[in-house]
Amino acid sequence: MTTIKTIALGTLASVTTLAVANAADLPVKAKAVEYVKVCALYGAGFYYIPGTDTCIKLGGFVRAEGALATNGTYGAADSGIAGARNRLSNGYTARSRSDLNIDTRTATEYGMVRTYAEVLFTWTSGGYNGAGAGLTGGATTYNNTTAPNGVLNVNFAFIQFAGFTMGKAISQFSAPWTNYPANNFDGLPGGGGDSSGVSQFTYTADFGQGVTASFSAQDQVQYYTTNIWNVSAATAAGLATGAYGANDIGGTRSPDLIAMVRIDQAWGLFQASAAAHDNHAGYFGADETTGYPGDRWGWAAQLALSIKNIPTGPGDTVNITGVYTNGASRFNFQENMSTTYAMYGGTGRPGAYQSVGFAGVSDSVFVAGAGQELTTTYGFRGGYTHNWDPYWNTAIYGAWAAVRYNGTAKGYICGAVVANLALSTGAAGCNPDFNYGVVGLITRWTPVKNLTFSADLAYTMLDQKYASGSTVALPLQSGVAKPGATYELKDQNGLTLLFRAQRNW
Repeated sequence: MTTIKTIALGTLASVTTLAVANAADLPVKAKAVEYVKVCALYGAGFYYIPGTDTCIKLGGFVRAEGALATNGTYGAADSGIAGARNRLSNGYTARSRSDLNIDTRTATEYGMVRTYAEVLFTWTSGGYNGAGAGLTGGATTYNNTTAPNGVLNVNFAFIQFAGFTMGKAISQFSAPWTNYPANNFDGLPGGGGDSSGVSQFTYTADFGQGVTASFSAQDQVQYYTTNIWNVSAATAAGLATGAYGANDIGGTRSPDLIAMVRIDQAWGLFQASAAAHDNHAGYFGADETTGYPGDRWGWAAQLALSIKNIPTGPGDTVNITGVYTNGASRFNFQENMSTTYAMYGGTGRPGAYQSVGFAGVSDSVFVAGAGQELTTTYGFRGGYTHNWDPYWNTAIYGAWAAVRYNGTAKGYICGAVVANLALSTGAAGCNPDFNYGVVGLITRWTPVKNLTFSADLAYTMLDQKYASGSTVALPLQSGVAKPGATYELKDQNGLTLLFRAQRNW
């Protein structure tokens, strides 16, 4: 019996060992693979991030462009070396740009949580900086770019949650088309801009039926301050460039406060927006014992209208904005525009070397011992786009804006101009007010989806208000190679042509 039991146990042990060994050779069941799934909640292009309930969409573009007769691919030749219109000015400027945007959205019990970020990598061709003009040689600088690696820009970076927008996003003051009612050219006045976003904290209420209202506090430093000129510190060299004093801006005390109401319907859009802007200056002199002018609040108001699918053709659109500002000029002369202008041209006046039109935009001006005088501006911009067929469209666009200084401010500025530049017509012929206008025509060809070629022709006009026949004595301006001489004050204009190829993805 004992022998039989021993044999049975041994056999069982052998079978068990064999079974275990065979089991070890069997494949282990693999962990389920998490495939990327389409997220239909938020429209085309969204996918679930594997292992999460968050949806993500990637997008962007690659762009190549070149502009003729300007030192910047988007703007006019109205200041600096470009405005000098001599051998230092560029005949062309080229730019290459790559864009990446990331949009994530998650459904929660509080509603959707969204994050959005957009970054740009840009390379812009060089332009002579004018330093050391003549026999001493010069150097090459790069427009908005540091050689040899280009530049990285963060256009947008914001979070949206429960009606709040927090971060860098389009200003609530601006129309949805920002600086571009129909154009690629980037130098249109006549409304809020901020096409690359401004830091803000915003609450938006949705009343349904396409009606929304937003209330926002946004950074005023990045884009929304022009100049606060201390005219007592004006110099001949500065006045020759359109700077009517030393830019005497103090530190921040309040963000810009924005209110906006929008009606968005199938026929188009209507929007009314307003802004309050604190002008906080520095000191009258070199240190804090010299005193300072008190703060002055400025304001801006804008109306915007878009009409879609008008009778001229499917997809045809009209976009218009009109704006009025007092002490908040950046809401008219948007952030991509210059705030000082010096454009040179020919002259038929005996004794004059050339003609020049100079002008300047400010939020306020003051002199030592006096308060700020706010600057008034107003203007409009608009565009009409017509689609010839699914592949071709043409748009016409235009903009016009006026800058007006009150009597006290004119007295300050004209005193500086007469004293420093020897204005021939004296105080009676001095008027720093000016108008600035643009008209343009653009045609686009889209041979395949998301690939567009365009040509944009823009004509720019600077209408200065100094008395007809006035001359000024400008000092040597080595930076733009202009000699110290007598110049006729005269209206100026310019023409630029922008070519672009862009592939969106």
